Amino acid sequence: MAGSTEGRSSRIEGFYRRSLEDRIGIISEWAGLTCEETAVLAESIGAEQADKMVENVVGRFSMPLGIGANFLIDGRDYLIPMAVEEPSVVAGASSAALLARAGVGFKTGCTDPIMIAQIQLLDVADASKAKRAILASQEKILACADTSPTISQLGGGPQGMEVRYLPDTEAGPMLIVHLFIDCRDAMGANAANTAAEAAAPLIEQISGGRAGLRILSNLSDRRRAWAEVEIAAKAFDSNDYSGREVIRGIAEANAFAIADPYRATTHNKGIFNGVDAVLLATGNDWRAVEAGAHAWAARGGQYRALTDWHVRGCGDSETLHGRLELPLAVGTVGGATRSHASAQIALKILGLDVDGQEEFSTESGGSAGDAGAESGLQGARRLSQIVAAVGLAQNLAALRALATTGIQKGHMRLHARQVAVAAGARGEAVERIAGQLIAEGSIRLERAKELLRM
Repeated sequence: MAGSTEGRSSRIEGFYRRSLEDRIGIISEWAGLTCEETAVLAESIGAEQADKMVENVVGRFSMPLGIGANFLIDGRDYLIPMAVEEPSVVAGASSAALLARAGVGFKTGCTDPIMIAQIQLLDVADASKAKRAILASQEKILACADTSPTISQLGGGPQGMEVRYLPDTEAGPMLIVHLFIDCRDAMGANAANTAAEAAAPLIEQISGGRAGLRILSNLSDRRRAWAEVEIAAKAFDSNDYSGREVIRGIAEANAFAIADPYRATTHNKGIFNGVDAVLLATGNDWRAVEAGAHAWAARGGQYRALTDWHVRGCGDSETLHGRLELPLAVGTVGGATRSHASAQIALKILGLDVDGQEEFSTESGGSAGDAGAESGLQGARRLSQIVAAVGLAQNLAALRALATTGIQKGHMRLHARQVAVAAGARGEAVERIAGQLIAEGSIRLERAKELLRM
């Protein structure tokens, strides 16, 4: 099928050195794009379509769409569409993915796509009695919250509920009802909000309270994805550093981010350089995912690193093991994934089923609630696993640089091109001026303008 990765490799030698036209041709062949779809890579959406997506439109704001290469995820090759303006992000992810191939690539998993719809209850006379009454009426409440026939037909819909008591808030005590909604391939904001609004009157009647807010929570901690990787120390060997030195440095850097929230903030920002780029390319709500993940990072009372990197084994058998787990509410149907042509192309490049059909295989002994490498997922859950792998790769690239040459060397080399363009360089002059700035070790706009005048 178009977009399938079976029998192909994402290891494309010298992909970054190819011309723009060559790279587009490779991606078009990889994803089985039509001529019209290939044109979308350059043109994206028109002004008329943009005017239908948001309010007060006056134009369009374009961003580069790069391809993260070399990704081997659960034994399958992927080329990763990444919409990002920051230099070195795509290169870093691709480099780390190549390192991961020295092992078995990335292994991933995810939970069922459960979103939380919250209903705030105020003026409840007896909180304990109301909580018992609400839980005793669970079946009736969930039936009332079952508002999407399409999602229900696909095996989703309301799955359960819980009641939380907040005894001491500035507005007095509150009961908070959580409805657990399986949203299948949708991100689920509309489904969760509709379910909360539909169930609120019945919950008011049962509890004797007054319903306040009825809305989803973006802390989707029941909808998580994770990625793991293990790489032999020798894969990190270079002329300047031994692999064992590098992986120890990576583990020490991660320990710093676990212990210190100031470092953790920058550490996690680097993860989202990759996560957000894929979310944006596929038309997903990166703001919601970031909000939930940052809350997840602070769930123990202190903001910490989202990743865990540590060294296993000893001597020549040492390996670096990394894991990233975070809430990831993403969709492959609805919203911008349907209305934005570039998002549909990005999903096609990933080989995902944009029609929302999911497959699930339990041949490996897995269950639908804990999907792993052999799950056969093709929709939103598979996308969440891919995103987690990209986030882990991005973090590995950053920590490797920090543990060796420092983050600026590679970043500024790529930044030099942006400076050349800002100075007015075009065509071949961009690379010429960027190369001179790098050689001089002075990547400044003023110097780029001087070189352009020479």
